[in-house]
Amino acid sequence: MNQLSPRQLAEWLADASRPQPLLLDVREAWEFEHCQLADSLHIPMHVVPARCEELSPERDIVVICHHGGRSMQVAMFLERRGYGAVHNLSGGVDAWATDVDPSLRRY
Repeated sequence: MNQLSPRQLAEWLADASRPQPLLLDVREAWEFEHCQLADSLHIPMHVVPARCEELSPERDIVVICHHGGRSMQVAMFLERRGYGAVHNLSGGVDAWATDVDPSLRRY
């Protein structure tokens, strides 16, 4: 699993020459409704084992949570299941709001 800073993810998303990653948000529904990165797929952490077959093992996946802890656990789970290109957003949406998009609501 790779650790990805918010700035690194922002550069990746802005680079039209690179295939875009799947942004997998594993927070609870109320957290996702409060704030989210555009085009994120919401699958709460506790549901990922039942729905991971919806994810392509060949596609880059960036796992996102509030501060980076839950997403790291999900990223490790996905790696153990054979997903090869898994990235954890270090610092989560909180760091994204601080470092990339200050207009994103924080909690």
